[in-house]
Order: sequence, then structure tokens, then C-alpha cells
Amino acid sequence: MQPFVISHEHPDWFKPLFAELEKRNIPYTTVNPAAHHFAIEGSKPGFDLFFNRMSPSAYLRDGVQGTFYTLNYLKFLENHGVRVINGYKAFTYETSKALQLLLLEQLGIKYPKSHVVNHVSQVEAATEGLRFPIVIKANIGGSGAGIEKFDSIEEVREAIKNNHVDFGIDHTALVQEFIPARGGYITRVETLGGKYLYGIRVYTNGESFNLCPADICQTTAGTELVRNACALDAPKNGLKVEAFTPSAEIIKNIETIVQQSGIDVGGIEYITDDRDGEVLYYDVNALSNFVADAVNVIGFNPHEKLVDFLAEQVTENILTK
Repeated sequence: MQPFVISHEHPDWFKPLFAELEKRNIPYTTVNPAAHHFAIEGSKPGFDLFFNRMSPSAYLRDGVQGTFYTLNYLKFLENHGVRVINGYKAFTYETSKALQLLLLEQLGIKYPKSHVVNHVSQVEAATEGLRFPIVIKANIGGSGAGIEKFDSIEEVREAIKNNHVDFGIDHTALVQEFIPARGGYITRVETLGGKYLYGIRVYTNGESFNLCPADICQTTAGTELVRNACALDAPKNGLKVEAFTPSAEIIKNIETIVQQSGIDVGGIEYITDDRDGEVLYYDVNALSNFVADAVNVIGFNPHEKLVDFLAEQVTENILTK
């Protein structure tokens, strides 16, 4: 079997995936999208399958140069007929929260009321029609980065005055209603091949915006999850998690989102607004991290399902040659 390529830059998140591949003796290689190159006139690379695991939060790890570069490289690979898992279309949505919400608007799926800005001079005007508290959210984030909460317009003005508003690496941001979470949790649903895989509830105090499931290391019963399944900074966030199966309607909405955005492996987050009970979808993740110590949380190892999917993609490429 010809090795396929996994592109990633995070040191911890994908160790369980690598372990499952090695257990099955499936050959793979890795590349670092934060330090890479290709020739525009280059011929097809010597692989048929490429798994894009580039994270938009890479700028927090000195990897900002990998973000927009990856879009270019994915287009190069697809032009040469390489099967890219979470390809150009998926990564385009991954790197724009504004595009994610535009897709939800097009699909008729509800989301927090939001306005898009590209200059601090526009922020105050963009708060008009929004209920406080609000958040200003960098268009390209990841791991909760680039999100600030404001309880009043006075706080917004003060932040602008003191240059404390960060629009992130593409100089674009959402001005969005902050949604108080009914029950104190958000729900994250993981998908594979455009279909529902599992769901979890993540309990948060509403002040932390880093809800990465690979960084959650405690169940709602207080049980500590296996430490080597968690990222190194996982104990810092204090989040708790439990398995949860959403309604058939919500699952259908989520499958529609990932199918329409071209996401092969992804996670969608939604929240129930405590003010009116509305279910609002607010985050579309093509860089999906499975929950740490999944067997103890959801009852099975999703990396086994993921490797099954990858093996199927390899087989399909062989058969279609």
C-alpha cells in the first residue's frame, strides 16, 4: 500500500490517530504545513491521498504562515487529482467564521445574530440591533482564540480606545450576540464521511471559549480521563464532558452543514439560548479533534472509525486507477 500523507502542525492532537494506523500497519507519512513548499509547474506528487489536519489556531504556535499557504497547496493537489480529505472547500469554511454563518443563512439553519467588520471604526455601528452581552470574534480563530466578551457598549468603546480589539490574522471579525447556554453546556457533534458519528455535551462557565474536545480531561462525574489522551495544557481549562445524542432534526441539520461545506471529518457546535430556547449553531470545524479518552466518554474509539474511513479512501483510489 502506498503511504498517504497527513498534514499537521500540532504536537499532541493526532497521536491517537498515528497509534491506530501503526497498530494496523497502515503506512503514512507526515508533513508540516507551517514549513513546506511546492512548485506551481510541479507534476502530481507521489501519493494519491492527503489528509489535511492544518489548524487555524496554528498562529498561536508560530505557524501562521501555514494557514493561507494550505489553501494554495490544497488547490494544487486537487488540480492534480489527489484525493484530499478536508480539501480546499472544507478548509475555506474552516478559515472563515463569516463564511460559515453565510452557509447557515443559505441553508435556513439558525445561528447567533452577527455582523461582520474589517475595521475598529465599524464596531460600534455593528453592535446596533444586537442584544448585549456581545462577543467580538476573530474570523480565523481556533481553540477559543481571538474572542472577547463585552457586557455594554461602554466596555466596547473602552476596548477600542485602548487598542484592545484584535481582529486576527485576516483583519476581519464578527460582532456577535453572546448566547447564555441553557443548562451550562454547549453540544458538539462529530461527523465522519458526512454522517453523524457521536455527540458530547461540554460544560463551561461561559467565560472560557476554548472548548477543544481534545483538551477536556474530566467527566461530569468528576472522573479524570486518561492523561496521555489529553493535550499537554488540558488540565488548565477545567471543562467537563459527557456523551449525548441529539435529536434526529439536529443530526439532520448537522449532516447537511458538513455535506454542503465539503467537510469529510468535522465537528459542529450548537447551543440552546437560555433566553428563548432557540437552538443556535455557531461553529463549523473542519479541524476536528475527537474527545480525549473517548472510550470512557462515548463508549468507543472514534479513531478506529476514522482509520476505517481512511483505509476505504485508499482502497477506492487503488480501484479507480
